[in-house]
Amino acid sequence: MSDESLGETVTPQDARYPDLVEGYNHRFTGRPECVRLVRTTDEVAAAVQDAVDTGRRIAVRSGGHCFEDFTASPDIRVLLDLSPMAAVSYDEDMRAFAVEGGATLDRVYRRLHDGWGVTVPAGTCFEVGVGGHVCGGGYGHLSRRDGLVVDHLHAVEVVTVDESGTVRVVVATREPDDPHHDLWWAHTGGGGGNFGVVTRFWLRSPGDAPTSPGRALPRAPRRMRRADVTWSWDSLDEESFTRLLVNYASWYEKNSAPDSPARHLWSNLVVLHRSAGTFFMTAVVDEDVPGAADLMAEHLAAVTSGTGPVSVQEQVVSWMDTWMPSYSWPSDPRGRYKNKAGYLRRGFTPHQLAAVHRHLTDPDYRNPMACLVLTGFGGRVNAVAPDATAVAQRDSVLKASYSTGAWTSPDEDDLHIAWVRSFYRDVYAETGGVPLPDEVNDGSYISYPDADLADPAWNTSGTGWQTLYYKDNYARLQRVKKSYDPRDVFRHALSVELPS
Repeated sequence: MSDESLGETVTPQDARYPDLVEGYNHRFTGRPECVRLVRTTDEVAAAVQDAVDTGRRIAVRSGGHCFEDFTASPDIRVLLDLSPMAAVSYDEDMRAFAVEGGATLDRVYRRLHDGWGVTVPAGTCFEVGVGGHVCGGGYGHLSRRDGLVVDHLHAVEVVTVDESGTVRVVVATREPDDPHHDLWWAHTGGGGGNFGVVTRFWLRSPGDAPTSPGRALPRAPRRMRRADVTWSWDSLDEESFTRLLVNYASWYEKNSAPDSPARHLWSNLVVLHRSAGTFFMTAVVDEDVPGAADLMAEHLAAVTSGTGPVSVQEQVVSWMDTWMPSYSWPSDPRGRYKNKAGYLRRGFTPHQLAAVHRHLTDPDYRNPMACLVLTGFGGRVNAVAPDATAVAQRDSVLKASYSTGAWTSPDEDDLHIAWVRSFYRDVYAETGGVPLPDEVNDGSYISYPDADLADPAWNTSGTGWQTLYYKDNYARLQRVKKSYDPRDVFRHALSVELPS
C-alpha cells in the first residue's frame, strides 16, 4: 500500500507536526508516530486498515476540541486528522445535506446559511469539528427551538473494522428497516471515537423527504434580540446570589415544555469566580417571533428580581453576521483546562446552592476564568423519547458546566484541577460526588468528557460512568460496539466497552 493512498503523512520531523498534535486542551499533547491528513473516505479506510495490519493504535480527530486526552493518549501511534474533509453540500439522492467529518461549525453554519437559508441547532464555538459534536448529541442556542443536532441526523457513513480485521465502509440511516439502523442510532449521542470513523453525516429533519433543500432543515433566524446582563460581585451577598440562581432555574422549570412559547428564548449564565469582579448572562430570542420583545423582558425581569443592581444592554442584530461571530469562544493557543458537567431537571438543592457560592467566592483561590455556566436547555429537546436516540437525558431544563482554565504553566495544574474537583464533589456531595440521576440531577454529557467519573476516588456513588452518561441506553450501545467494532480498535478513556 503506497503512502499516498493513506492520505498525506506528517511525521515528527515535519514543521507542521507540533500544530497537528496539539488540541484544545494543552494539558494533553500527543506524540504519535505520524499524523494522516486524509482527504477521502477511501484514504480513511486505507489508513485504518494499515494501522490494524501493523498493530498500531489509531485515533481520529475532527476539530480537536476534546476536554480529555482521547486523541492525545501516549499509546496512540497514528492520528487520523479529518480536517481536509470539510465539504458541505446538498445530496439530491439522500435529499439531505452532506457534511464531511472534518468540517468545523463555522463552515457548516456559513454554507447552510448562505447557500440555502437553513441551519442546525449546534454549538457556538466555531472551532469545534462536527465529528465529535454530532456524535455526542450536539446542542446550542437554537436547541430549545429545534432540538439537538442528532434530531436532524438522517444518515452516517462510517469506516468500521470487523472481527477479521477487515475495514468496511457502512452507510447507516434512521430508516427503521435499514439493516444498519443501530449503527445510525449509536451516533445520535453515543460519543465520538467509539464505533469507527464517521466520514460523512447527512442532515435532514424528521418527516417526509423535503421537496427542496430549503425545507430539509430548520430555517435560519434573520435577526436576534440580544440582552447582556452584568452583575458585580461587590453588590451581591450570599442571599442575593442564591436568589439569582433560584430565579434562573425557576424560569427554565416553568418554560421548558416542548411546545412552550418561551422555547424561542435561550440564555447562558456564566458565573465567574469572584476574583473576576463581575459575571454575566447573555439571552437571545429570534426577533421575528411574535412577542419577542415581551418574552425577553419577562425573562430579564424574572431572573434579575431581588438580585440588586444590574447592568442590562439590549440590541437587535443580524444573526449570522453579528450574533454568531460575537458568541464564538476561540480557544487559548496555550490554554490548559479541566471541565466537568451535569444535567439539571430542576434548580439546585439548598446544599448545592451553598456549595456553589462557597467555591465561587473562595478567597484562597484566584482565577478570573474559573466558573459555573448554566445553559438553557429543554424545549424541543424534550419532545424526543429517551431511547429514540442515544441521548437519554430528555427531560432536563439546564446544563451545568464547571470549569477552570486558560492557565498556561504545567506547574499550576495541581492547583486548578484540585479546585474544580473539590467544587464539583461538594456540589454533588449528596449523591456521591457526581450528578447521579434523581429528581434534580440527570447525569452528564459525553461531549464534555470527564475521566474522573470513572475514578472511584472521585465517583463514590456506586454508579458507574456508563450510567451517568448513557443511563438505560448503555447496553444497546455495547451491542452496537460488538457488531461494528468487535476488536475494540476505536477506544479511549471513556469509550463504550464491549459486553462481557
